[in-house]
Amino acid sequence: MSDSGTFHRVCSVRFERILPGPVGRVWQHLTEPAKLTAWYGKESVIEPKEGGRVSLMDGHIRGIVTQWVPERKLIHSWNVFSPGNPQSAYPESYLSIELAGSNPVMLTLLHLPVLERFEKQNAMGWHTFLDILEDTLAGRIAAPRMDYMQRNARVYGVDLGNLAR
Repeated sequence: MSDSGTFHRVCSVRFERILPGPVGRVWQHLTEPAKLTAWYGKESVIEPKEGGRVSLMDGHIRGIVTQWVPERKLIHSWNVFSPGNPQSAYPESYLSIELAGSNPVMLTLLHLPVLERFEKQNAMGWHTFLDILEDTLAGRIAAPRMDYMQRNARVYGVDLGNLAR
C-alpha cells in the first residue's frame, strides 16, 4: 500500500468512418432511435439534452447523456443490464460520438473503458452499428442485425455461439 497514485491504462474501442451527409441527417440517425431501429430496437430512447435518459435495446443498455452538442457531439454513460436485473453486473462505461464536416461527415466513435474480455465483441458490435448506420444513410435497406454480426464476428475472431459474459 502506498499513499501515491498508481497509473492504469484502460481498454477502449475507437472507430472513424466517413458517412454520407448532410450532418443533420447523420445526427438524426444517431439520436432518434426510430430512424435506426435495426440497431437500437423499437422502444429505445435518447432524451435530447444533457442529463437526458438513455434506454436502448429493450432496456438492455441504460445511461445518462453527459454531453449534447447538436450535430457535433453526443456522449452518454453506457450500462449493460441483464433482463429483470435492476443493477448492472458490469462497470459503467462511456460512449462518445463526434461528427465533423457537413457532407460527407467524419464520425469518430470511442467506447471506454471496455473490459478486456469484451474488447473483440465490443469492436464487432460497434462495427455492426456503423455498417447499419452507413447502409441506412446511403438509402440501402438495412439487413437483419445478425447478418452484419456474423460478417463482423469473422473480422474480429468472435465466436457468436460462445460470447464472453
